[in-house]
Amino acid sequence: MPAGDARPRFDAVYFPRLHFPYVTAVIVLGGVLAAVLLGWAAPAHATGGRLVDDYRSVYGTPGVAAAVIDGSAVETITRGRDGDGNAVTARTRFRIGSMSKSMTATAIMLLADRGRVSLDDPVVKVLPDFRMADPRFTRITVRQLLSHTSGLSNDTNNEYVFPPPRSAREIVARLADKTLAADPGTRSEYHNTNYSIAARIVEVVSGKPFGAFLRAELFTPLGMTGTDSTLGCSDGAEGLPAGYEVVLGVAVAAPEMPGMCVGNGGVISTLDDMVRWVRFNQGGLGSGLLSADSLAELHTAQPKAGGYALGWRARPIAAGAEPSVIGHGGTLATWTGDMLFSPATGVAALVLTNSVGDPGLLSANLLAERIKAPATPMTNPLTMVNAILLGLTVVMTALLVTAIVRARRWAARRRAARRPMLVLRLAPLALVIVVGAVLPTPIWGAFDLQYWIVTAWLLPLLALLCLTSCVLGAVALGRRLWCFRRAGQAAPAPVRPAMADD
Repeated sequence: MPAGDARPRFDAVYFPRLHFPYVTAVIVLGGVLAAVLLGWAAPAHATGGRLVDDYRSVYGTPGVAAAVIDGSAVETITRGRDGDGNAVTARTRFRIGSMSKSMTATAIMLLADRGRVSLDDPVVKVLPDFRMADPRFTRITVRQLLSHTSGLSNDTNNEYVFPPPRSAREIVARLADKTLAADPGTRSEYHNTNYSIAARIVEVVSGKPFGAFLRAELFTPLGMTGTDSTLGCSDGAEGLPAGYEVVLGVAVAAPEMPGMCVGNGGVISTLDDMVRWVRFNQGGLGSGLLSADSLAELHTAQPKAGGYALGWRARPIAAGAEPSVIGHGGTLATWTGDMLFSPATGVAALVLTNSVGDPGLLSANLLAERIKAPATPMTNPLTMVNAILLGLTVVMTALLVTAIVRARRWAARRRAARRPMLVLRLAPLALVIVVGAVLPTPIWGAFDLQYWIVTAWLLPLLALLCLTSCVLGAVALGRRLWCFRRAGQAAPAPVRPAMADD
């Protein structure tokens, strides 16, 4: 049953003098009638709204559009507002992030059904311009791209470069001087570039731009009229509001972080359209679009892929359980979403949100509630992390501002000391600056100034702590040195002892 963010408002009503038994009878009869009407109008399990409300409370999510699909019945739940301040509806547009990979994989499978490409073709056969500075690249197959077993890795191909490449062609061209981190087909590593290469294959084989192919061959036939694709993660699109940054419950509309999203995360869609997409993958819509065998192949875990299929992943319904559902999530800096369905029961769940969070947990709980399985408690670990980061930033600011204000007094004491030990006394401030500069390194595994940009979007309070440490630390260090020098210049010259004959 569709549900919005608005709650019914009951105003006080004055009842004229009525006998109590009559009032009671009216209330009882009204309650029975309401129950009958609600029971007739609402799905039998229309309780997902409580889970969505709990999720928004835990994660501070401004807007959520969710759905539970059970046979021919669809329960939709919409809550909150979009980046323009409008109420979220089933036609509100969201970026769906890596849920787009299921569409790229399907595009490849459409071409395979038509005999234009084979999943086990070497990529160089269908994409002659594909080159890498590693002889093993000639063994990468189309299937390995779609299952993330190609050997491509962020260790050898940094996906967070700024400015990002602007097209699938450019992404492929930039691989010419890159190497692989593993032999193709031997290990799984989730790497977005795999799907950008796949998008380029679609362009070369079909002769159409990737977005145009998706519209003509997938979205239009399936009636997904509100769905489109962009090349970059931050590219604007008609009717697409901004997403949100949420820190400690405070939501701020913010632009999406620039990045390369073609093929791997550039699709924009709506809840209504994504319901159609899931139903297609369940075999209940657009049955003539793709062969049954190809559709099944998309959902089948691939060798050495760690449960990853082709644009989908085998997942458990709860932590520690055996994989029993097929799903895929999508995460950007200001948008997240998730979709999953149970092949055994046919029940599916969808979640689209306009901020960070854990939508996979909400979709799993929505599905679990429908099939009478235990739900997983929802907690937001970033609440504690952000509280600690904010506390550290406040403390660091207070200490460094104090050091700046008292720099003259500090310099006078050092000048007056018999052993100033200047280097040792300044070492703590130098350490603060260095730590601030490299603090994001443990997250990314390497020091790179570009990761500061990523950190600013994904963990803004960590970026604020780093910036505070670097800037105020440098000011405090510089002021202490300046005051120490001035104190030396202002010191009176030593008095020369008088000579005996003066």
